[in-house]
Amino acid sequence: MNKETGKKTKSTVSGANLTTRRETLLSAAEKLEDGLIRINMGPSHPATHGILQNIMDLDGETIVKSRPVIGYVHRTFEKLGEKYTYNQFLTCTDRMNYVSAPMNNIAWINAVEEMMGMSIPARAQVVRTIINELSRISDHIVCNGILGVDVGAFTGLLYLFHYREKINDIIEKMTGARLTTTFTRVGGLEMDIYPGFAQDVKDLLKEFPKILKDFETLFIHNRIFIDRTKGVGAITKERAIEYGYTGPNLRAAGVEYDVRKAYPYLVYDQVKFDIPLGNDGSVYDRFLVRMEEMYQSMSIVAQLIDHIPDGDFRTEDYHYVLPPKPEVFNSMEQLIYHFKIVMHGIKVPAGEYYSAAEVANGEMGFHIVSDGGKTPYRVHVRRPCFWYYQSFPELVEGNMIADAIATMSSLNVIAGELDG
Repeated sequence: MNKETGKKTKSTVSGANLTTRRETLLSAAEKLEDGLIRINMGPSHPATHGILQNIMDLDGETIVKSRPVIGYVHRTFEKLGEKYTYNQFLTCTDRMNYVSAPMNNIAWINAVEEMMGMSIPARAQVVRTIINELSRISDHIVCNGILGVDVGAFTGLLYLFHYREKINDIIEKMTGARLTTTFTRVGGLEMDIYPGFAQDVKDLLKEFPKILKDFETLFIHNRIFIDRTKGVGAITKERAIEYGYTGPNLRAAGVEYDVRKAYPYLVYDQVKFDIPLGNDGSVYDRFLVRMEEMYQSMSIVAQLIDHIPDGDFRTEDYHYVLPPKPEVFNSMEQLIYHFKIVMHGIKVPAGEYYSAAEVANGEMGFHIVSDGGKTPYRVHVRRPCFWYYQSFPELVEGNMIADAIATMSSLNVIAGELDG
């Protein structure tokens, strides 16, 4: 419409322009010579839960070929490890799996302390274990809740997510942050637990089991959920081991491996818990394993919460931890310790080390090379999600698009871990 004359004007969009627009719109769905359709699922797509891409060739809705692509986040946290001090690198481990960041932080600090042959106070070990298990519950709430959303059952996530917020409330009171917590420090904890910590945790343990059971009932007796998940995206124990699976996805395939049992750290050798196992490594079994792991995590926390030892929450060796501020302000010796740590960092003996921990998604391992300086010479991270994602084509080819979405959701691939 011409604003001055009020008359309609002829469109200036030519046929060539319309063709170009059409080609642009169809670029995400390319028709191949053999009659298949090629689509992009991602890199930014609701079903990928992050910056992931899958290039899929479809025959109708059946996936004939799938090619996973990584590299869209590209945080280079392994390279950053060469310039950050050992405590500063916590900001990177936060962002590897942002759904349960404290677990990554604890795994990294445990690795550094092992390198140094350092023992930390019992109080710090117990508190770290409690926070570990609360974070595992939080991660599994998200994974299983979102799996419900991805197969059309939204109610369960809304019902359960409130208790993830309660866990975040506890972690926020403890660390000052809800998501990227930068929790713990070499030598113990950054700060002691807050007054009322034990009571908050006990209140959560009192309320949560019933809610979790209700959530479970919504799914495991739901005919639609069973049909959408049972036998879907299955993997044998032999193939899971060959791909490098660990954690709930490996245990869902029937392999009894858990770092907490195989190579105990913190106080896991002092508590009783079972390792839940699945049968066929399918979406349904991965869901059930994570459900049972939440019950086991609650059991671990319940065994510890009334037995947090008194005493120091970090080592008193000020070569490794910052002295209390009042002492720094009033003592030249403590001021020097503070200056040395801030300016020169914590010195780790030269050598090559590997240490692993059982985080929510599996074995998180840190391979660290030290030249004796304040920063690592080299850091390599064994992130559990990388190994699951490489197996994705084998799990989905021959199945429907809807099955691929459920499969990826149950693997719980976190994009922040993929490209180091």
